[in-house]
Amino acid sequence: MLDATKLRGILPATPTPVTADGTIDVAASKALFSWLNRQGIDGVVPLGGTGEYGALARAERNRFAALTVEAMAGKKPVIAGVLDTGYHDALAAGRDFAAAGVDGLLVLTPYYTNPTQAGIRDYFLRYADESPVPILIYEIPYRTRIAVDPEVLHELSRHERIVGMKACNTDMYHFLRTMAGLDPSFAMLSGEDTLFPLHVAAGAKGGIVVTANLLPRAWRLVFDLASSGKTAEALELHRTLIPMMNLAFAETNPGPMKSVMDLIGVNAPAMLPPLREPRPELREALKSELSRLLTTYEGLPAAAVA
Repeated sequence: MLDATKLRGILPATPTPVTADGTIDVAASKALFSWLNRQGIDGVVPLGGTGEYGALARAERNRFAALTVEAMAGKKPVIAGVLDTGYHDALAAGRDFAAAGVDGLLVLTPYYTNPTQAGIRDYFLRYADESPVPILIYEIPYRTRIAVDPEVLHELSRHERIVGMKACNTDMYHFLRTMAGLDPSFAMLSGEDTLFPLHVAAGAKGGIVVTANLLPRAWRLVFDLASSGKTAEALELHRTLIPMMNLAFAETNPGPMKSVMDLIGVNAPAMLPPLREPRPELREALKSELSRLLTTYEGLPAAAVA
């Protein structure tokens, strides 16, 4: 059973490799998970925003969940995103993913309906009670326009089946207020590549990191430094990744990232509508920057970043 002790370190938010007709590219998916497993990641988070959840057909989501579980082979946790707007659809999706073998669910705050804080609280408590596997809260207000009050998160953190959270609220004071009252059993995970070392220094147990698909060992080094109290060194290393992050997020994620994944042996740049592949000049700039970083960081022996 998934618990907070298994939610630590670097968990890439994985893209979904697809073919031109919008179905799962099985060969590219296996290549992605093979790459990540060789690099020593601590788990994977498929089918979130990076996984183009809303654009995938339901059958393809379930298929990708099962493929991810097979690739991880029980060695690292698989936490599938659930991004539906309505409770019943979200619960049905979670049950399908649990049937496919995922260890946990990353459940997005209910959006569009503009709920009260009491409504958000009730939503997660009900979901946790009815879910077949433990859940993590997913707060990303710049996408949903829904933020959760720290006091509500403190209460939710005490539910035995709500084991963690992906924090994508870029308000650092909100993050600090949230950390101040969480249950000790709860695993806070950074959801922002751009703020990752600060989140870890403030108490996050690790992160669900988009560009860790490309540079897992570099992100491992940032985590190791930040989690051992070497915040200045972690920030210095993080600064070397800023040009890459600027390019990776210059257009809507995961378009730029998917366009350069051939450099790590994953050739599946296709996007699902309404997203599209990035501008050629952006792709080339990111490819150049990533090539430089791969030479710098990914040549390290595994023992150096274990």
